[in-house]
Amino acid sequence: MSQADVKQPLPVVEMLDVSITFGAVRALDGVSLRLLPGEVHALMGENGAGKSTLIKALTGVYTIDAGRVRIDGVETQFATPAAAQQAGISTVYQEVNLIPNLTVAENMLLGREPRRFARFGPIDRREMNRRAAASLQSLGIDVDPGSELGSHPIAVQQLVAIARAVDTDARVLILDEPTSSLDADEVARLFEVMRRLRDQGTAIVFVSHFLDQVFEISDRMTILRNGRVVGERLTEETTQLELVQLMIGRDLKVLERIDHAVHETAEEAAERRLPVLSAVGLGRKGSLEATDLTLYAGEVVGIAGLLGSGRTELARLLFGADSADTGDLTVKGSSARRLRSPRHAIDRNLAFCSEDRKAEGVFEELSVADNMMLGLQASRGWLRPIPTATRDKLVAEYMTALDIRPADPSLPIRSLSGGNQQKVLLARWLITEPDVLLLDEPTRGIDIGAKTQIQQLVADLAGKGMSVVFISAELEEVLRLSHRLVVLKDRRKIAERPNREIDVNDVLEIITGEPGILIGKERADA
Repeated sequence: MSQADVKQPLPVVEMLDVSITFGAVRALDGVSLRLLPGEVHALMGENGAGKSTLIKALTGVYTIDAGRVRIDGVETQFATPAAAQQAGISTVYQEVNLIPNLTVAENMLLGREPRRFARFGPIDRREMNRRAAASLQSLGIDVDPGSELGSHPIAVQQLVAIARAVDTDARVLILDEPTSSLDADEVARLFEVMRRLRDQGTAIVFVSHFLDQVFEISDRMTILRNGRVVGERLTEETTQLELVQLMIGRDLKVLERIDHAVHETAEEAAERRLPVLSAVGLGRKGSLEATDLTLYAGEVVGIAGLLGSGRTELARLLFGADSADTGDLTVKGSSARRLRSPRHAIDRNLAFCSEDRKAEGVFEELSVADNMMLGLQASRGWLRPIPTATRDKLVAEYMTALDIRPADPSLPIRSLSGGNQQKVLLARWLITEPDVLLLDEPTRGIDIGAKTQIQQLVADLAGKGMSVVFISAELEEVLRLSHRLVVLKDRRKIAERPNREIDVNDVLEIITGEPGILIGKERADA
């Protein structure tokens, strides 16, 4: 008998046709969600799908514009997160929001400390430790309540945060990416606690991009795309492939790719030349398992995988933005071991455009020209300023080459559109004449015209001999541009394929390990 045949209990929470608008952006559009007691409910969707907005709408962070929220059948709307918590809805975020220099017990009972004599008497530390120990024991968490929280690994701190939430009589527990920094053993420990809470009747919302974990722990899932619900499914009746297709949608348009002659040229070059860059066993605990990757001149290597698969983590390790724990890196035949910083990567002619354009790329108060010249100035060192004539010549050349608009390099970069800001960042690195260009989501959030220009630029750079690593959540884009495809899943490399007659279905089959449904074009074996 499936879960669908079992009489379901009344929902603890019902969100009905909820909509939220920020300016001209409709973040949630008629979204409905129901949470049942004694269930782990996965909330699924790519970046921008509306997951965080939905959670904040439920917990009183955002005010909804339309729709209703019912708690135990009673229509309710929380004005603050504190009001939601008082009603039994607690959230534990990816970043543990506790105080590391306090004890475990002090964190668990912060603001609710037992007093010896009266409401304002001294704290009864013995009673506090006893209560904390009882809560921890009920969840199977073996931690000394008197120990300092910061002395424990992040996984234990995450469990303490959950124990704190449960100690407030939480009936609904929202876990937002709780496993992002945990290894396999730590995830297993967390899941044991989640199962205990589920069996005690708690409704748990689980947000994660790790598909294997979602299918291991969840009973039901709601899938969002572009601020709308595209499905509610029982986990046991859903395949990973169906879930992925719901998350990313179907694009029935057959997209053109780089000419096959270019693919063949790059593959022939790979056979007769030394690698430009070779990584062997490159990895970092909690970010990426040991990974091998070889890059040759004149080819685009596409990195495919869902959010959370390790795409960005790989790029950052290759560039030295994060320090690797394991592995070796060779650049143009010379051992670089593990790059210790981006400066060492720049010295070896590597360049990296981060996916977080706003936080890690653009300096909003500086001009277009200043932003454009930062890479070259960093490679020269700050004690060797670039001559004005050289600077003006390079800026003018790349403003024209990349069609950056408005064509005024003195404007502050914040005045440019997202697409033109992205072009400035590309120019910053192209001016350094790199051998390897690492591009992490270079077309995210920009209009189709700028996206097409950047895609053409990538193809042109490869045609001139540059090695490009291209990362994008859009599988069609990765397939269109790459000569070779590397597929990641759950922070590890699971496949590498020449990009010849491979389509979105093939990639989804690799990721999910299941036969694909037709997407984009008719399959030869259909």
